[in-house]
Amino acid sequence: MSSPLSQQDPAAASAGDEADESPEIAPVRGERRLERHIGLVARQLRLQQKLTIADVAGEVSISRGMLSKIENGQASASLDTLAKLATVLGVSLAHLFRDYDRKESGAQLIKRDAGMAVVRRGTKRGHTYQLLAYDKGPRKTFEPFLISMDDSSEIFQSFEHPGTEFIYMLQGEIEYRHGQSTYLLQPGDALTFSGNVPHGPEKLIDVPIRFLSIIVYGEHDES
Repeated sequence: MSSPLSQQDPAAASAGDEADESPEIAPVRGERRLERHIGLVARQLRLQQKLTIADVAGEVSISRGMLSKIENGQASASLDTLAKLATVLGVSLAHLFRDYDRKESGAQLIKRDAGMAVVRRGTKRGHTYQLLAYDKGPRKTFEPFLISMDDSSEIFQSFEHPGTEFIYMLQGEIEYRHGQSTYLLQPGDALTFSGNVPHGPEKLIDVPIRFLSIIVYGEHDES
């Protein structure tokens, strides 16, 4: 069912704790999926408890090199070894297999230039808003936009909305107003502010302009 634990790599068994704490993760093939899953869970539990490779390996009665291989999904372990490992980590054996059969990761991929085009108040010629994630839940928790502007003669309206907004400049230069203050934003600059205070572009200095705008809604915000 599993490879004998006595068949250990001599070089790995003699490796120091420092090397074991940051091992190389080899590419995992399909047949190693379960080993990789168990290894990731075990390593996460060990690090959460601030235990070293040597601490856990000694209690389980295996070498540091073997434990490192198990954590990296490079070696199988017997049920007896996994049971001992779970005990040392303070969890049940079943915990090491938890979520292994989960089919969906819940991740959402939006390819380049495939974000949903959104029309917002004040959107006119030369301005585009691309929504980069679509919340599937009953209420929105956040909205990430990629905003592009290329018309330097535009007149802007103010925006107000619930939540906190975070802006990160990617390209160009803009004066951005929030309440009574104006901020000069250049590539690499970030601005965070309350969305319920009037805000918006004041002046486009260097076009084209591109920036990320992420709005995070609180528990009681009406989005």
